[in-house]
Amino acid sequence: MSTIPKIVPKPVIVGFFLLGSLSSVAFRALILFQKYHTDWVRPVWYFGVLGYMAFFMYRYYISQRRKRTIAQSSIIEKIRDGAMLDAEDREAALYLLNSIRKSQEDWNYLAIFVLSVLAIALDLLLPGK
Repeated sequence: MSTIPKIVPKPVIVGFFLLGSLSSVAFRALILFQKYHTDWVRPVWYFGVLGYMAFFMYRYYISQRRKRTIAQSSIIEKIRDGAMLDAEDREAALYLLNSIRKSQEDWNYLAIFVLSVLAIALDLLLPGK
């Protein structure tokens, strides 16, 4: 029986990408809410924190699955030693490579960077109350 995990379904990947992105927007929007709508600061902050908690627990889960697959299959040692890979080893390697390829984490990192630059620019350019 194979112990290799399956790739998380695409809607789950996209959903957590959106949650991480929206949480990032929420934190950056605090700059505006602090200046113009102070009553929204706490709800938006809570949304950002809870969203990030869910997003980063999901990312932790994916990271642990990848590490467990590497450890259980000993794929690094087999490749390093030039050992023959059996069907389960190839399945493990394909899972790891597809998991990385299908991940939206690079887009999330880019979105966080762009939103951070935008938040700083807005904070510096917009007048306060």
